[in-house]
Amino acid sequence: MSATDNETSVAEFLAQLAHQRQASPHTIAAYGRDLRRVGAFAGTQPLAQLQNAQIGRFVMQLHGGGLSPRSIARTLSSWRACYRWLARHGAVKQNPCDGIRAPKQPRLLPKALTPEQTNALLDAESDAGDLFDLRDKAMFELFYSCGLRLAELAAIDCNQGVDLREGEVQVTGKRRKTRLVPLGRKAIEAITAWQARRGEVANPDEAALFVGARGKRIAPRTIELRLTRWASRAGLGVHVTPHMLRH
Repeated sequence: MSATDNETSVAEFLAQLAHQRQASPHTIAAYGRDLRRVGAFAGTQPLAQLQNAQIGRFVMQLHGGGLSPRSIARTLSSWRACYRWLARHGAVKQNPCDGIRAPKQPRLLPKALTPEQTNALLDAESDAGDLFDLRDKAMFELFYSCGLRLAELAAIDCNQGVDLREGEVQVTGKRRKTRLVPLGRKAIEAITAWQARRGEVANPDEAALFVGARGKRIAPRTIELRLTRWASRAGLGVHVTPHMLRH
């Protein structure tokens, strides 16, 4: 099998993707790009003769050449699929891609708002008489002041969670561990204003500090949507998430 034979095998594999699996032209083109890489590495060596160690070296060369871990993972997936097809047709006995993994994707630091953006968000014009604007102001000041996770904010209770006199909030985090977090002045002011009117909407037996329109504990998804609304109102021009406020 020569380089031409390798090209023929790849072409036949792509053809069956198109006709039997009804793959889209975009998918077929992506497979073609990935398989040309292994063909370039193999040169005149038959694809059926490539060994596991060679595939591993090919992957390291891709990584060394600057290809992202995500792209390498996709490329490996294409190679595995092609070799499975070759195995079904008796061309190979074992998939040389088995056990080969792409390099790990580096963990990127979460995006955070600049101090100017944060001030614009928290100082965005709101209706001081609007009940839910008061609630949102308290939620977002608390987010920013204490660096809370979304689930932690939603889980805070009135009687056991917040102590405005001491200026601290009890937070239940991962694995049900609790911690006390100090409150900033603006957070205390915003929570005080919200608590003064919370009873207008909260159900009598609801323990949650922050409640929704039905009087029950606010859902994390509702908090996300309200934050998006506030960011739009502030004219930030970026999609703001609770995680960004936390960081």
